[in-house]
Amino acid sequence: MSPCFSLYSWGSWTKVQWCPSGDLISFSLKVEPPIDGDDTAANNIMFQCSDMKIFKGHGGSWGDFGDWSEICYMGICGIRTKVEEPQGKRDDTSLNDVQFCCCQSH
Repeated sequence: MSPCFSLYSWGSWTKVQWCPSGDLISFSLKVEPPIDGDDTAANNIMFQCSDMKIFKGHGGSWGDFGDWSEICYMGICGIRTKVEEPQGKRDDTSLNDVQFCCCQSH
């Protein structure tokens, strides 16, 4: 069984990226602020690994990366996403924000 899974078919998947050793400890999300027209919201993400390697997703070019999160010294163990419900005939943005939760212990 693959360690990666999905529930939806919208969009295209990129290749999996892994921390060469250790855990994910910090992130920065790239977000386009609300605009008049077609909003895109969250477009990309960067992660820092415990070995200090930084890798970036293969997302869109719109928006800017925010500040780096606080460091999770024991790694990232949880995720919560902020997702907009379908807007009918109005503009949909889908993923708008993400929160990662630090591990309490290994």
